[in-house]
Amino acid sequence: MYDPTIFENLKVAFENHVYDLDNMERKVDIKNRVDQMDLSIIARTFRIEFTLADQSDLTAEIILDASLEDLAGEILEIGNKNIGCTLALKFIKNIQNPDLQCEEIEQAIKNIWEDDIKLTQTLSFVFGTELSSYKNAIEVKFTKKINEDQISDLAMFLEHVLETLDTLNKI
Repeated sequence: MYDPTIFENLKVAFENHVYDLDNMERKVDIKNRVDQMDLSIIARTFRIEFTLADQSDLTAEIILDASLEDLAGEILEIGNKNIGCTLALKFIKNIQNPDLQCEEIEQAIKNIWEDDIKLTQTLSFVFGTELSSYKNAIEVKFTKKINEDQISDLAMFLEHVLETLDTLNKI
């Protein structure tokens, strides 16, 4: 019998929770969904992008990745205890004052999420247009891999994502 991988189980769990937030609870609007197999490096990626239902100018994206080592280690039952998936969040927000707002964003995210994250903010703008705002791509990468043991934590995880969206909307 086919035994789904850690990646497949987590992907389905994330999909179910986020679609419930969209269809049943009406807290979010899903904007995009990607389920990708990279054949050049034999890796899997799942992304689901959404906004708060009443705030469409700030997006959140959950990114779940499984590498060849993780997929093969699980399927071949190699005794590596560090098999799982990497998890990241990406928020896209327009800001006008990067010196002030980037610091506020960093503090807000560190207050919501635990210490074992890597936070990166990347600013961009369209060349040739009058510079009135920057696009801030805020990436939160979790340093520990996750597996099926964390599926019961997904509802709380998504509540933190919604809290982060709400907080970032106020900055």
